[in-house]
Amino acid sequence: MAQAVKTHRSEIENRPGLVGWYDATRVLYNQVVMFYFDLYQAHPGLLGLNQKDALTQAEKLTHRTKENPTPLWPLDKAIDADIPTMVRRAAINAARGAFQSFRSTFKRWQKQKAKFEAKGKRFHPRPPVPPRTFNFNLPFYKKMYKERTDSSIMVRLYSGSSWQWVKLRLKGTTLPLGWEPGSPIITRHRGRLRLHTPLEKPVQKPVKALEQVAHNPQLRVCAVDLNLGDALAVCTILQADGTEVATRFMRGGQELHARRRRLLGKVAVKRSQSGILTEGEVDNVKLWQKIQAIDEYEAHRVSRRIVEFAQAYGATILIFEHLDNLKPQKGRYSQRGNEKRAYWLKGKIVKFARYKAWEQGILTSRVSPAFTSQDCSACGHRPVARYATGEAPLEYRPGGPLYLCPNCLMHGNADHNAALNIGFRFFHRSFRYLSESLSSKGPGVPVVNPIVRQQFAGWQDRRNGLALPSFFLA
Repeated sequence: MAQAVKTHRSEIENRPGLVGWYDATRVLYNQVVMFYFDLYQAHPGLLGLNQKDALTQAEKLTHRTKENPTPLWPLDKAIDADIPTMVRRAAINAARGAFQSFRSTFKRWQKQKAKFEAKGKRFHPRPPVPPRTFNFNLPFYKKMYKERTDSSIMVRLYSGSSWQWVKLRLKGTTLPLGWEPGSPIITRHRGRLRLHTPLEKPVQKPVKALEQVAHNPQLRVCAVDLNLGDALAVCTILQADGTEVATRFMRGGQELHARRRRLLGKVAVKRSQSGILTEGEVDNVKLWQKIQAIDEYEAHRVSRRIVEFAQAYGATILIFEHLDNLKPQKGRYSQRGNEKRAYWLKGKIVKFARYKAWEQGILTSRVSPAFTSQDCSACGHRPVARYATGEAPLEYRPGGPLYLCPNCLMHGNADHNAALNIGFRFFHRSFRYLSESLSSKGPGVPVVNPIVRQQFAGWQDRRNGLALPSFFLA
């Protein structure tokens, strides 16, 4: 079994003094985290212990009890406040993670420096320094919260002199059924307090992608092509034998780009009217929040529809392109900013679809995006001609909505052709790896179903331009 994890967010109704209690609690908690971070710096051997043993050892070194009246690093002398047990333990765990991160960064800097010096070059970057302050939010472990209902929760907050039980009124959706809630955290978002609750649910762990390809002759995958046009995503269901089962276009891109561009235009106009921007101060806060909210909504909408489409046709793997180095073209501010956020939207769709698919037992994989829009999905010829309605299909023009293959004369929607190539590339990579593994007889190689092996041979006839490897067993 595996665990699906997500976060439930509830808005906290404001009341007099609540923000002050929240700030005082967070300040005190981060002081305790800094204290234990210094402890880890002085005793780095604590990282050699597992988390439970390190927690016990850190408490022995710092917490004064009847059995331990003189600890080596007394916490009560460094911080003049009562620290509940669960707050202390949360701080120890947070300090451990922060010190692990700092030490990993420092070791990476040392390796880079040694690599440069070995080549006789001068290494200019300065070594990383330990953090001087922290800005963590306190996780409310058990005994730090109680009496949770759909509309309220009791938590312990620090008033500046003592810890008190405070009732928080919650607004928003209730906790979903079937999910186990964890320790909640209070955060501040756009000036408002929110309660974030981690949720866990046991799910059946999906079989690895390579094993699915090797064992299941009826395997179905959902290949997704993300675009900048009206069709934000084009999804195609492919079987292991290369048969196309269904295709769906997730539209709404033109309306989204128009709305975002209007808002970016307003930002540009207001900036030109205000003149010089104040350093360290965010301008046009409401407009930027609206732009971000629109993109978040679209990313969730499209990712949800992708997963539902894959579920409806029994696909067990989502295939995306590996898009990380996209850059906007030069142009006006609103056009360049719109294109940049359209690229960011692609990443958000992949991120949201990954965890939504995992909850349903669906894996997510990525393939190289090279030439997926230039190859013909029918014969593999490169490049195809891309053009718009009313134009002559003479050459490849990036962004053209239609395509025509000069080799096999296959034609149609260019984004649909790219989605097919994405799915074909996943199968081709899997088949090639299986062929190499079988020939080398490496350990842990999946046993290939004979029916699947016949389908592999059928792929070679179907895709002459991108021939797949033959499978031979010694």
